[in-house]
Amino acid sequence: MNDPIVITGMAVEAPGGIETPAQYWAALAESRDLIGPFPRDRGWPIERLLSLSEVDGWSAVRDAGGFLDTATEFDPMFFGISPREAVAMDPQQRVALKVAWCALENAGLNPGLLDGDEVGCYMGVSYTEYGPHAAEVNDYSGYRAAGVALGAVSGRISNCLGLGGPSIVVDTACASSLSALHLAAAAVRGGECEWALAGAVCVMGSAGPFFEFSKNNALSTDGQCKPYSEEATGTLWGEGAGVVVLERESRARELGHRIHGRILATRVNHNGGGAPIAVPSTEAQERLIRKTVAAAGISPEVVGMIEGHGTGTAVGDPLELAALQRVYGGGKARLGSVKSNLGHAQAASGMLGLIKVLLSGSHGRIAPTRFADTPTTKVDWDTSGLRLAAELDHWQPHDGIRYGAVSSFGVSGTNAHALLAIPADEEETHV
Repeated sequence: MNDPIVITGMAVEAPGGIETPAQYWAALAESRDLIGPFPRDRGWPIERLLSLSEVDGWSAVRDAGGFLDTATEFDPMFFGISPREAVAMDPQQRVALKVAWCALENAGLNPGLLDGDEVGCYMGVSYTEYGPHAAEVNDYSGYRAAGVALGAVSGRISNCLGLGGPSIVVDTACASSLSALHLAAAAVRGGECEWALAGAVCVMGSAGPFFEFSKNNALSTDGQCKPYSEEATGTLWGEGAGVVVLERESRARELGHRIHGRILATRVNHNGGGAPIAVPSTEAQERLIRKTVAAAGISPEVVGMIEGHGTGTAVGDPLELAALQRVYGGGKARLGSVKSNLGHAQAASGMLGLIKVLLSGSHGRIAPTRFADTPTTKVDWDTSGLRLAAELDHWQPHDGIRYGAVSSFGVSGTNAHALLAIPADEEETHV
C-alpha cells in the first residue's frame, strides 16, 4: 500500500456525559458502567415499557440503557438553522453535526472555513421513528421531508459546512458504521474526494427497539450487556456517535496532521441465503475476515486487539466467536466489546468500537471489556490464543506498529470488518 488512508481526526459522543475522546478513554480504561435509566424527557411510554412482561409471550424490560444525556439539546443558530426547523430535525442529524464539527477541530481544521471544499461525508445511520407521522397537520409539517430523511444526516453536515464532495448515508443496520468507513476510504483512495468524514450516529427517536426485543425474548434481563460472557442474558440498547477524518497519508504528512492510525483494509459482505435474515453466519464472517486480512497484507497473528460485535445474545456471540477464533486463534489477541460499557449503539456501535481501538493504540493499553471474568462456555477457549480483555493491559507493538481489528454485523445480514495499524511512536499523545 503505497499511500494508505489514515485517520487524522476523531470525535465521539457516548452515554455517561462523554463528549470528548479523552473522556471516552478514561471511561473505558476504568471499565466504567455507562448504563442509566430511560430518559424522561422524550415522551416515551415508560410505564408501558416496564410492564411488558405482563403480556403473554413478552419478556421483562429493565429501566436501563445507554442513553445520550444531551440528545435533546442543540444550538441551531450556531449552525445557521432556524429553531422551528431544528425541532423537526431527527436528533440524529443534530448529534451527527455536532460530532462532525468536533472531529474536524480534533484534526486541527477550522470547520467554518471549508465552504466549497471537495470533502466527502459518509454516515452510518438507521431510522428510529422520530416525531409524528408526516400525514398529519402539526408543527413539524413543512420540515418533515428533510427532517427525518436518513440521507439528510450526511446531507445536513455537508450543507452546514459547505462540503462539496459525495454525501452518502449508509444503512446496513448494526454494520452501518464500518460500511460507511469502507465507502469513505474507497472514495478517498479512488480520488472521488481529497479527504472525507466517516462516521455513524444512533439516537433512539422512540422506544421501539426495546419493544421489539422484548417480544423476541432477546433483551437483557438484568439491565446489562455482557458480551461473550457465560452470564449474558441478552442485548441492551444504547446510543452514541463517532466521526473520523480520513485522508491519504502523503497529504497528512505534507500538512503536518497527526496520524491516529492507518486503515489497512476494510471489507463488507452478506450472509446470503439459507438461514433467516437476522441469524448471523459464522462461515460468512470467517470469509470476510480472511479477505480483510489478505487485503491488509499482514499475518493474523500480529493483531493484538480485536473489538468484536459482541451483543451479549445467546445466538450471535458464539457464532461470531467461532469465526474470530478460526482466523485469529493462532495469535495472542485480546478481544472485547464496548457494548459492555454502554450497551448496543446499533448503527453507531462499530464506530464507537473503532475509536476505542484507536485510543487503546494511542495509549499503548488494551481497554478491558466488562464481565470478561466469566467467558462463555459455548466455544473452546483452550485451543485458541484468543482471550477476553479482562483488565487494562499493555499492548505490545509489532515492529513499531499496533495492529487492531474491528468487526460488526447487522440484522440485515451484512457483515463488516476493518484492520487498523497504529504507530507506536504516537503513544499517549494528546487526542
